Amino acid sequence: QLQLVESGGGLVQPGGSLRLSCTASGYSLNAYDIGWFRQAPGKEREGVSCISGRSAETNYIDSSKGRFTISRDNAMNTVYLQMNSLKPEDTAVYYCTATPWYGSSCPLDNQYLHWGQGTQVTVSS
Repeated sequence: QLQLVESGGGLVQPGGSLRLSCTASGYSLNAYDIGWFRQAPGKEREGVSCISGRSAETNYIDSSKGRFTISRDNAMNTVYLQMNSLKPEDTAVYYCTATPWYGSSCPLDNQYLHWGQGTQVTVSS
């Protein structure tokens, strides 16, 4: 069984930074496409970023591009989401997600089968 555990969320002021971590157990993360999704109150879940398990290709939503960076540390079996220049609209519960890869890319509109418990990110003065 694949298990995903997120950490690194918290309260940060606008313009600040956080690094979210997603550590897997049971299987190697590079066998999966890994996505970070977020859900804010009253809003639909949206894919923020993903990294392909096969090619390491990454994708970002436009609002995060240039501010967020997804990366993978195979030795630690961990995927990170470095979030810089945070804005209040980034406030959400962030979820680490995974799905077995079947291609060389990780479209954010794919269905991700495995979900972590989420970690709260709050950006506020």
